[in-house]
Amino acid sequence: MAKTKPKPNDEREERIAMEIIVDAYGPEEQAMGWYYYLEEKLRFPFTAACSAKRATSPLQLQDAVEVLKMAPEEECEKEMFVMIRRGKGRLAVPLSQLSVGNAADEQTQQAVEDWHYWVQMGYQFG
Repeated sequence: MAKTKPKPNDEREERIAMEIIVDAYGPEEQAMGWYYYLEEKLRFPFTAACSAKRATSPLQLQDAVEVLKMAPEEECEKEMFVMIRRGKGRLAVPLSQLSVGNAADEQTQQAVEDWHYWVQMGYQFG
């Protein structure tokens, strides 16, 4: 994921305002708006690759992962996490560190790109 702030995207801004956080009146409601938007739009499972190193994640750049589902709601109050298969178990990792491959459907790609845009623009819940 690029670290530079993207140019404002009117279409994406409108989708975020009108579909994702439209009825949100605080940080918790914004987080849940994002959570339910992603849960509805992401078509699980899908393949992704690590595109950003994070101190809180064991993933290395270019690691390929299978994304299984959203992490539990309580894990997504500050940031969106998804569950991946890791060895014989499962692990929650930040969605912001994953890039979706071309094999994912258009709806999944758009939803992940929406979240990346939100993060790159510096938006936060609240």
